[in-house]
Amino acid sequence: MSISSTHLETAYYILEWAIRIAAVAIVPLRRPPAAARAWLLLIFFLPVPGVLLFLAIGSPRFPKWRTDRFRALRPFFDALAQRLRDRAPADCGAADPIADLSRRLGYMPATGGNTVEMIDDYDGVVDRLVADIDAARRCVRLLVYIFADDEVGQKVAAALGRAVQRGVHCRVMVDPVGSHKWIRRSRALLRDNGVEVVEALPFRLLRDRTRRDMRNHRKLFAIDGSIGYAGSQNLVSKTFRKGVVNRELVVRVTGPVVAEIEAVIRGDWFLETQTLPDSELDIPPATGDAQAQLLPSGSDYPLEGFETLLVWQTHQARERVVIATPYFIPDEDVLGAMRTAVVRGVEVHLVLSEVVDQRMVNLAQRSYYDDLLKAGVHIHLFRNFLLHAKNVSIDGRLAIIGSSNVDLRSFQLNEEASLLLYDAASVAALEKVQRGYLEGSDEVELETWRQRPKLQKLLENLARLVGSLF
Repeated sequence: MSISSTHLETAYYILEWAIRIAAVAIVPLRRPPAAARAWLLLIFFLPVPGVLLFLAIGSPRFPKWRTDRFRALRPFFDALAQRLRDRAPADCGAADPIADLSRRLGYMPATGGNTVEMIDDYDGVVDRLVADIDAARRCVRLLVYIFADDEVGQKVAAALGRAVQRGVHCRVMVDPVGSHKWIRRSRALLRDNGVEVVEALPFRLLRDRTRRDMRNHRKLFAIDGSIGYAGSQNLVSKTFRKGVVNRELVVRVTGPVVAEIEAVIRGDWFLETQTLPDSELDIPPATGDAQAQLLPSGSDYPLEGFETLLVWQTHQARERVVIATPYFIPDEDVLGAMRTAVVRGVEVHLVLSEVVDQRMVNLAQRSYYDDLLKAGVHIHLFRNFLLHAKNVSIDGRLAIIGSSNVDLRSFQLNEEASLLLYDAASVAALEKVQRGYLEGSDEVELETWRQRPKLQKLLENLARLVGSLF
């Protein structure tokens, strides 16, 4: 007995409406309003494709096995945090409330006695890292989103190979999606040099990881447990995208905060290999006067750490906020904090890149400009380079430098790491770099912006809807 086409059409029609009704009950649960609205809109117009996409990438949470494994890391983090607190200065001054919240968000306390060096020279970062690897005597740990087999990757791999020959234990963790163009060759290059290589968040067909696009976006390096790097730079040529030259900012640190950097690297290694250090981490001695704290964030942690801190501190600002980010797709909390700050008389400067490397993201980003400009936020477009650096300064009292963009992906999907700096000298050093950004940018004027073509406005608004899905 054959089924008529009419019956099939009726069944499909019923299925579509069943999906729509179920989506209304399920989609809004534990999702930001913007993301919920976008998913509901997609499922309403395309029920079957929409629900398939939702099942594939609609849940920004890790599976139970990973949650349990991360819970097993807490004693390791807590023991290190207690040892660091025992050595920390009794009074961090104005940084105390910020440091306390950041500790609750990312489990790492504020530390004193550090030395901070900011490097915004792309090639200079690579050269400095290679020099530190060449001087290593015990261990090198690299955690990076992109490790290419181009001239930069080969240079770093060669240094690691030389270190291995000296008896130095070298490990590299790389994100296979971020490095997808190079991963097989890079993995072989590193292993040929005697380096241990592990992929972060690999896609396993038979083991649920929930979303392939939940990535480890951190860029953290630790050498001998005494030198650390944090920032936005990957191990790839600055011109790896055709027609685009990347501009980055990296912090090289020595002192107790390096133990936090190494702890996060080793924690991520444990999540993939279940291998932790068989002895507690050494805490480096004091080398300077800088106050620093690492804030890791991601779906392993209870709240969106970087976003929570950014929103709170923007609300606390009294004079000036400067935010530099290549990708800006905020939620209502971030937008509300920026608008409210302006009303209180705070100067809010948003530094973005005029050079575009991701067209859809840029279109979604541009859809926010009108509201921000109307509210009094200053938007600056950095010329000639893709300003891939991600940093924030607030009132001369807080500097944040790391891997997190001001977008929903970094807030909710990616594993990120931000270095917080509290001392006046370190904050002033970031402000100097940011002044260079402003001098190298063109400010967007509201009236000029509103004269852009109507088709451009339409594309921006459509991209904004899609941007909330991811």
